[in-house]
Amino acid sequence: MNLIIDIGNTLVKLAVFDDEILIFKKSCVKVDFISTLEEFSNTYPKINDVIISSVGDFSEKEILFVQKKYRTIILNHQTKIPFINQYKTPETLGVDRIALVSSAAIQYPKKNILIIDVGSCITYDFLNAKNEYLGGSISPGIDLRYQALHNYTDKLPLLKSKITKKTLGNTTKSSIHIGVIHGVLNEIDGFITAYKLKYKELTIILTGGGAHYLVDSLKNDIFANSNFLLEGLNYILQNNKTQC
Repeated sequence: MNLIIDIGNTLVKLAVFDDEILIFKKSCVKVDFISTLEEFSNTYPKINDVIISSVGDFSEKEILFVQKKYRTIILNHQTKIPFINQYKTPETLGVDRIALVSSAAIQYPKKNILIIDVGSCITYDFLNAKNEYLGGSISPGIDLRYQALHNYTDKLPLLKSKITKKTLGNTTKSSIHIGVIHGVLNEIDGFITAYKLKYKELTIILTGGGAHYLVDSLKNDIFANSNFLLEGLNYILQNNKTQC
């Protein structure tokens, strides 16, 4: 069995795979990581191999704790991956984006793929039909947009995200919701349109914690997969086990 550890900016996600099948996943705050890992160890004693993907802070103590228990790969730009990386600064490419593109390369071979990950940031990553990763873009995520409106103004309130189909706000709160959510929707649809002008045969994947807010409101045909990143990390681990 494989254990996937995905350290984000706010949460740690852990997932157990039996070969390519996702068995169980759970999220925890970082202070609960060690106790959560012990829980996984006791529940799934057949776990042998682990991959750690971290875009957030993860201490050396926690890494050593994992390495003492399991054969461990720490994902970075030197890890063997299933695509050709044409990014000009590969050492700066986020490991979350590496995992997403790896998932696309394995699941959708010989296709032009746009992966949209709606998390703390919204990332767009493009893999062409030649299995070449050409790059993408990064913009503020949904929560960041709400926080920016509150933090950089004197009077606008901090709101929790809320989907709305209205396009005309008649209160400050409704105006913020419309501005943030429709701003994101129009941004995503705009990027998709731009890519489709250049690549008529385009597969679009929507993933990330905020994807469920948006999938029914977008105009384009999209494959939604909340586990896309975890699946990519599992593929990388499977292909690198000999290096553990």
